[in-house]
Amino acid sequence: MRRSLIALVVVSAWMPTATRAQQPEDIVFAYPNVALTFSAAYLGEDRGFFANNGLRVKSLVIAGPGATNAVISGSADFALASTVVQTRAAAKGQRLLSIANPLDRPVVQIILRKELVPNFDPKAPLNDRIRALKGRTIAVDAIGSILHGFPLLLAKRAGLNPDADFRIAPMAPPAALAAFKAKQIDGFAMSMPWPIGPVLEGEAVLIASGPDGDPPDMVPFGMASLITRPETCEKRRSVCEKMGRAITEASTFLRDRPAEAMALLKKRFAAIDDNVFAAGFEQIRKSTPARPVTVRAALENGETYNVEAGLLRPEDRLKSYDGLYTEAFIK
Repeated sequence: MRRSLIALVVVSAWMPTATRAQQPEDIVFAYPNVALTFSAAYLGEDRGFFANNGLRVKSLVIAGPGATNAVISGSADFALASTVVQTRAAAKGQRLLSIANPLDRPVVQIILRKELVPNFDPKAPLNDRIRALKGRTIAVDAIGSILHGFPLLLAKRAGLNPDADFRIAPMAPPAALAAFKAKQIDGFAMSMPWPIGPVLEGEAVLIASGPDGDPPDMVPFGMASLITRPETCEKRRSVCEKMGRAITEASTFLRDRPAEAMALLKKRFAAIDDNVFAAGFEQIRKSTPARPVTVRAALENGETYNVEAGLLRPEDRLKSYDGLYTEAFIK
């Protein structure tokens, strides 16, 4: 009898500890907009990769660089941000840590109303295609974002002056699509799947496509890397380990089981035509690396992108990328 009581006491003492160990860890996760760009994280939520790794995620959408600012301020634990935004924040002394990189090229496309370029040659050199933007109004998601930087960078390389030769109109992706169809704007620079529909429907021409190698010197890149404050991984290392595992599992699922991944993601984009959605998804899939790790070159290209787009002064380039990325959480 005494042994049974001792065993009962031992089991009772052990149970709360085990239960506590199994409790999910809470995090706040910020998205910079709504796009297939963030498919790995969407799958982390919808396929259960976050939950299965012991995370309970509260997600927010905060436009453009606002998602990064939420991490800086502490109102979010993690965000998805391009290395364009990350290196620009670091130049201001706000050094954030990238622990994963689910997309290794700029997944941005620029489209223009087809009627405005009746003799457009899609096989023309990139600079010639970009010059078609002169005099046009182009929408982007937010000023200072990677989508904003894409037409600025390419325009300057093509000899255009972004301040004088075309106009930028910031608006959310669904609003940009509606404005395009109403002919309130001439085109837009957006991520997937927003540019696909007008092109497939014959209303627009594709001026430039990051997933297809425009420009070719921007690979590897950090399109939507997973960022956090360095102290988060110091004080809550298990959270960063779990996030790294979840994003790796989600990226592998996206690459290896596309039909299942598409079925899950389509629920978030129910209003998008199936063919448009499938074409957008394929652009994401081919931009997803086998191992979603952030490398130094992705940060270097992000900073070059910043400088050439005019979003960062050349003299403000970083002297070191140390502490801005790690491979420790991607196995």
